[in-house]
Amino acid sequence: MNTVEYNKYVLEIKSLQTDFISTTNKLIKDIERREKIMTRSDKRQKQDYDQLQDKLKEVQSLGKEIEETQREVIFTMGAIGESRSKETGNHVKRVAEYSKLLALYYGLNKKDAEMLQQASPMHDIGKVAIPDLVLNKPGSFTLDERIIMDTHVNIGYEMLKHSSRPLLKCAATIAYEHHEKYNGKGYPRALRGEQIHIYGRITALADVFDALGSDRCYKKAWSDDRIFALFKKERGEHFDPKLVDIFFEHLDEFLDIRESLRDLF
Repeated sequence: MNTVEYNKYVLEIKSLQTDFISTTNKLIKDIERREKIMTRSDKRQKQDYDQLQDKLKEVQSLGKEIEETQREVIFTMGAIGESRSKETGNHVKRVAEYSKLLALYYGLNKKDAEMLQQASPMHDIGKVAIPDLVLNKPGSFTLDERIIMDTHVNIGYEMLKHSSRPLLKCAATIAYEHHEKYNGKGYPRALRGEQIHIYGRITALADVFDALGSDRCYKKAWSDDRIFALFKKERGEHFDPKLVDIFFEHLDEFLDIRESLRDLF
């Protein structure tokens, strides 16, 4: 190869080298530019995501606040119903705790057991419409007075049944069915056995246990032995036999609840 050809090849190679470097630099700049665009885009996406998470947290917090308010309203309404019949707010608290305990041991899941706990204070809300002369009568009811008193379950159901919220639907069921009896001799519909919703069956036992052990305007509190004897007698009659068995199997826990929420006068 002569000098002229050599110089020609060198020039071509240098030209190619220059073009390569130029092209490579352009590619590098293009990649860097795209990276910056992507970084800015990622930042915007992250900001949008963070804002969305903040909004979601606000909604969740608001939802929890609404649920808490709903629970407080239900408990307060239940306590008002009980206070008209000279009973303490601790009655509905105890019934709520007994009901949850029975529900869990019966096999209900935690969500349903807690719903029952929250709704059970409304079991006697219909008493708000019963005249004081009947509600707080110290002696036995006449036939007409008994008919009036028994309407509190229908009244409570009518007050609650129109809501679409699960908690209030649960409360409506409890108000309507907690005076039904397992043997079909309860009221208002004489339902029998598992025709009675489990919420009604549970609240029936919880309510009677607490009522019998408390002073009322028409009676003094029963002794534990007398209550236990009645429960054994009414197993499969007034009460679901499985629930009675659960009650006695875990009796210490029910007594602990009663003691922790004892009325203070």
